[in-house]
Amino acid sequence: MSVTARRAALGVLDRVLTEAGYSSLSLDDMFRGIRLDPRDKRLVTKLVYTTLENLYRIDHALAPFLEDPDSLEPRVRNLLRMGACQILFMDRIPDSAAVNEAVNITRDIGLESLTGLVNGVLRSLIRGLHDIAWPSEEEGARYLSVMYSYPLWLVELLRQAYGEEEAQRIIKYRVSDPAVTIRPNLMRTTAEQFDALLAAKGWRIRQGMMPMARLAEGVLSIADDLDFAGGLFSIQGEGSMAAAEAVGARRGMRILDCCAAPGGKTAYLAEQMQETGRVYAWDVHPHRVDLIYATAKRLRLNNIRPAALDASVFREQHEGTMDAVLIDAPCSGTGVMHSKPEIKYNITPEGVTALCALQDQLLSVCSRYVKPGGVLVYATCSILPEENTVRTQAFLDAHPEFTVDRLPDTIPDALRRHETGLGLQLMPHRDGTEGFYMIRMRRQ
Repeated sequence: MSVTARRAALGVLDRVLTEAGYSSLSLDDMFRGIRLDPRDKRLVTKLVYTTLENLYRIDHALAPFLEDPDSLEPRVRNLLRMGACQILFMDRIPDSAAVNEAVNITRDIGLESLTGLVNGVLRSLIRGLHDIAWPSEEEGARYLSVMYSYPLWLVELLRQAYGEEEAQRIIKYRVSDPAVTIRPNLMRTTAEQFDALLAAKGWRIRQGMMPMARLAEGVLSIADDLDFAGGLFSIQGEGSMAAAEAVGARRGMRILDCCAAPGGKTAYLAEQMQETGRVYAWDVHPHRVDLIYATAKRLRLNNIRPAALDASVFREQHEGTMDAVLIDAPCSGTGVMHSKPEIKYNITPEGVTALCALQDQLLSVCSRYVKPGGVLVYATCSILPEENTVRTQAFLDAHPEFTVDRLPDTIPDALRRHETGLGLQLMPHRDGTEGFYMIRMRRQ
């Protein structure tokens, strides 16, 4: 790995761990800002995600060699984490190279006085690898927290929700060969043309479970692909596709997507309606509404109406006017921790409680826009029952005018097989998708 690549990886880790950035977006920004060959791009990506996936385990390994880790200059702490990641998990990188480059980077970022600390800590880690006191499996929650880098409170919550064995499966799940899930814009191409297009790109392509889903491996920066930029296909996970499919969009409908940015499900619905009807796409943040506009423009979809509106505030003029309402509610994101590992370090019990209150508000307000006989779909990318079945049961108890509808057959049996009377919870370790929850309800 080149020095430039290591510096790039440190920059991404600083942004994610110090500034609460997103790993995927931070990597994309970094790759646009510097020139790296494909090999170094792959190594940077691997180093960033391996460090984030194992953050607590790395901190546990470094702890004996640091008096007060929290007092360290943040860049130095992240540099130590990155060096330890190479020593602990990346066998192809020599330990000496990891140490030497960490020292050089410390000097290059203007922290010459800390080069001795960085050198000493990483060399002490190498010498003490076999003496690290890892937690034993008998320690239960603490073992899972340290060895799989989950907050202890979240480990306990998952054990309570799913039982010991299933919680362990959730926590231990890792994606060995990450793929980008894409689907064609059927307003611009057919499925056959799309497959021919992909075959010419040299990517490794697998068929997904959703009929139009394709899983692409070997993709370095799909956002730079000319056919993507030209609107021939979209990046969208299969759980997200299934949630949009749950709406049952048909030509001429009026549909409200309440929390729509960046617009993936909005576009899915608009394409299904073949540019008839309207998809009203709201988001509370104007800069995120710009993303919906950009998505609609890229895909050339003219039946989307974005707006910067707070969906938790009732608007009387829309009452009873929508054939369908989709609430993909703000949530903890625990269903995508396997692909966005930084999420698990940012959520808190208090944050989940606040999200549940917002989800209740969104259900109460936006359900009023559904016309009699219309459909309400509630979805999250969470695996926490507090945000999913608990919320929908409370809503149904308070709103007897709504009853649960079975999900449509257009969602494959392989995904619908775990549907219950309170909707469907997809699980990454079991279904190979994001951890999406969805329920379809009809207004009588």
